[in-house]
Amino acid sequence: MPKPARAAEAPPQADPASLRALQRPAGAEGPELTLRKLRAFWAVAHAQSLTEAAKLLGIAQPSLSQQIIGIEQGLGLALFERRSNRMELTEAGKLMLRKAEHVLRGMQELEDSLAAFGSGQRHPLRLAGIESLLRTILPEALARLEAGFRQMDCDLMEGAPADILEMLYSRRADIGLLAANSISEASTGFLQIPMLDDPMVLAVPEALVLDGIERLEDLPPEGRTVLNASIQIAFGTQHSRRIESWYAGVLPQNRMAARVRSFETALSMVRAGLGVCLVPALAVGAAPGLRLYHAGLAPRRIVALIQPTLRRSGRFDAVLEALQAAGAAVTRPTIHPLPPLLVQA
Repeated sequence: MPKPARAAEAPPQADPASLRALQRPAGAEGPELTLRKLRAFWAVAHAQSLTEAAKLLGIAQPSLSQQIIGIEQGLGLALFERRSNRMELTEAGKLMLRKAEHVLRGMQELEDSLAAFGSGQRHPLRLAGIESLLRTILPEALARLEAGFRQMDCDLMEGAPADILEMLYSRRADIGLLAANSISEASTGFLQIPMLDDPMVLAVPEALVLDGIERLEDLPPEGRTVLNASIQIAFGTQHSRRIESWYAGVLPQNRMAARVRSFETALSMVRAGLGVCLVPALAVGAAPGLRLYHAGLAPRRIVALIQPTLRRSGRFDAVLEALQAAGAAVTRPTIHPLPPLLVQA
């Protein structure tokens, strides 16, 4: 008796929602949000100006402006409010940013997973960081790596926190080294690996001794003049407000003598007796010609940012361990205790 014919195996059924996402009916209206458009929107949302966003993306500002206008026209929604030289997100823009970051993270994880598939391939160390960390932690970390890791190609890039985030999102860097206080933790989507805490200090000229000083009037006139002049670094808005609040609470008569763009310039002006400056301890180095005092502020929390997929792959475990060991062994300059004069009421 012949055996009954075996029923043909049914092909797997596609998820209806997936099919709908792939199908775009002819003549359908509505925006087509490509990855290129989402990245342009993300850059403007984080840079808060077309000029800075165009610089991050490496395109001309008029072209970026047209892309943003095209996205808004396609959606029929205003994503930004234009305020002189700033672009501020509307409520619709904030919603889109939250959703866009999920899409961009997912795409980057896909690209990283495919890149990691060929695990036998040589992969360089691409690390982006702020200058004070690249100068103090990274050389020691690289020296601690095993001989095999020392042979890897290193591509080291210096930048501000916003630049480092952009390099990580665009996959030009695998690890970012920066202060967690300087970024919005809710919007990065990266794992944060703790490295070390970097105390905030008040740098003053070496001749200005504040030990035990309780009142401004206890200083000689020239000392009061120096202490009431601040050299401030052009940090991000959030950190700038924090610094301004400290001066207002501790030295209310202080005036900003200069705003600069680097720690080195600020510290050179302090050495010259032109004022005082709040800086992270790691930015100071050997501190010749300076006295450093604890400022009573929360320290910078230094972290390494890395994509979850790269962390799971284990390719950079040795690098992260070396960075942590270098952070634990870092030598800080001499920091004097917080003077009574600088205790906030």
